[in-house]
Formats: sequence, structure tokens, C-alpha cells
Amino acid sequence: MSPARKSSTNTPLSDFADLKRALKKAAKETAAKLAQEQADRAAREAEQRTREQESQLFKHAVGPVYAMAPNGRTVGSAARPAPVPKLRQQDEASVLKESLSDEFDVESLLETDESLSFRRPEVGQDVTRKLRRGVWAVQGHLDLHGLRTDEARERVGAFLREAKTKSWRCVRIVHGKGLGSPGKQPVLKDKVRRWLVQSDRVLAFVQARGDDGGAGALVVLLNPGGKSAAAAPAKSPAKPTTAVKPPAKAASNGNQ
Repeated sequence: MSPARKSSTNTPLSDFADLKRALKKAAKETAAKLAQEQADRAAREAEQRTREQESQLFKHAVGPVYAMAPNGRTVGSAARPAPVPKLRQQDEASVLKESLSDEFDVESLLETDESLSFRRPEVGQDVTRKLRRGVWAVQGHLDLHGLRTDEARERVGAFLREAKTKSWRCVRIVHGKGLGSPGKQPVLKDKVRRWLVQSDRVLAFVQARGDDGGAGALVVLLNPGGKSAAAAPAKSPAKPTTAVKPPAKAASNGNQ
């Protein structure tokens, strides 16, 4: 038999074998699908039986249940009011209260001395003198060198809040002498004074001594409680003194 005739006679047999394999594969897939469906149905039926058994057990344990007699009460259906974000409102009010303005007129509040010191009316006149002498130890320090006005304002506000948290009494703020500013004018010097006067945590401030920054810094006296100075007048603190006990009298023992 020639090769051409042998090829033509083998083609139908090959197609039949492919068809047989395809039918066998389809039968297996159908059987697997039916088996999965049966398993899923059996699982659902078992779950349903379990729920029914649990319900019967609960009814048997509780016993008969009767509806309560009407008592005239009605169940309110009004929707609850939306929650009020009180903490956020308090924070916003605090930020608004502590906002520091550059336009605040501070000149009328500053004492007319060479250093333009400040004290609130309820603070004693000797407080500024004691600040200059360094009666209160400086507990915190803020340096504003190289900052723009907006950055310095934010730093001052944050520094005052930190001072309240840590109950600081006396701090130093360095605003610089303006030697590096255009025209060598101290831009921040005036603004820092305006900001401090607006804060109710500030009781008084004076220009720092020469060794603490001189004309480029302020020494600030704060109310450590964070309340307004009017609500809690500051008393002029005195330097700590050491108590001296009087000499004890000699006991009379007859040996003198």
C-alpha cells in the first residue's frame, strides 16, 4: 500500500480517538460537578437541621413564651441627634483665642523705659526689676534666628503651649538684633513683643541682660497655671531664703 493511501485511511481513526477522549473528559467534569452540588446540598441540609435542633433546644429550655399586656408605652422612633465634636470645637476655640496678630497695638501697653518692658496691670511694679536682675531661673529657651515671620509666629505659639504643659515660670526668647535683615532693622523684635502681649499666659517681659542676649532677646515671666493673669494675679516671688534656727538654750544639768 502506498504512503498516500495509508495516510488517508488513518485520518478517520485519529478523529474518532480525539472525540472519544473529549467525551470522556466531559463526562468526568459533569460527574465532578454533580458530586460538588450534592456535597453542597448535603452541607446546607445539615446546617439547617443543626439550626432547627438548636431552636428546639432553646424553646425547650425557656418554656412557653407569652406576650406582655399593653402598658400604654410607645417606643420612640425619633432619630438620635448627630454627635457634637466638643473636643474639636474646644481646640478650634483655643487656636482662635491664641491667634497672634501682627497688627496688635502694643505701644500703649509697654512701659516707657529704654528696654520697652511689659507687665500686666495686676502684676506688681517690682516684677520687671526682678526679671532684669535674674531672680527667676530661665527654664526654657527659644531661638528665632533665620525664621520668617509666619514661622516665628508659629514657633512662639507652640513654645508658649509647651511652657504651659511643663509649668515653666520663666523663659527666654531670642528674636535677634536684626543685623542680618535688610536695612539692618530688627523685624522680629517688634513682632515678638506684639505676640507676647496678646497671650494671657504672659505676665511680664523685659529685655535680656547683656550676657543673655541683650537687645536681641527677651526674658518672659509666665503664669505656669495657664490661666489669665486677671483671674490669678501674680505675686512677686522673693528669692529663696534659708531659715536660721535660734540657738538652743543649754540644758541645766548641774555641771555648769
